[in-house]
Amino acid sequence: MKVSQNKVVSLTYELSVNDGGEVLLVERVTPEQPFVYLHGMSGLPEKFELALENLEHGANFEFVLSKEESGYGEFDETAIVELPKSVFFVDGIFDEEVIAKGAFIPMSDQEGNKMQGLVVDVNDDFVKMDFNHPLAGKDLMFAGSVHAIREASDEELDHGHVHGEGGHHHE
Repeated sequence: MKVSQNKVVSLTYELSVNDGGEVLLVERVTPEQPFVYLHGMSGLPEKFELALENLEHGANFEFVLSKEESGYGEFDETAIVELPKSVFFVDGIFDEEVIAKGAFIPMSDQEGNKMQGLVVDVNDDFVKMDFNHPLAGKDLMFAGSVHAIREASDEELDHGHVHGEGGHHHE
């Protein structure tokens, strides 16, 4: 069986990025908890699925998704903002352990949209936050293997996602 439209595919892989000349491992997906998706209905970037098309069980793969193809887009300098330190006070207290350089903080914008922000710097008056996705502006390097392939059930095809092990469970 080959990776193709409407097949449930399980992958193991390592995702790395080149960060200023240094290759950094971002994610490792192991056989104990493989990445499972419904090929052709996954919502993954098109080039991701195309790179896996027609591979067989056990086949190795290696490919790069450019920053334009990844879905995370370019790094946006305007997504780095300074917020008044007062925004981060809870019950009159600023928690320096939580609001520290390098920490990711869950936040909401004025419309209530949830987002993650990276604390870039903290000074006496402001907290500098970066609201870019951590993978924005980076090429994604995937290296791995096809762990398993099976036919999707009618229910999975109707719902557009994988059920059962590695997939979605309906109550």
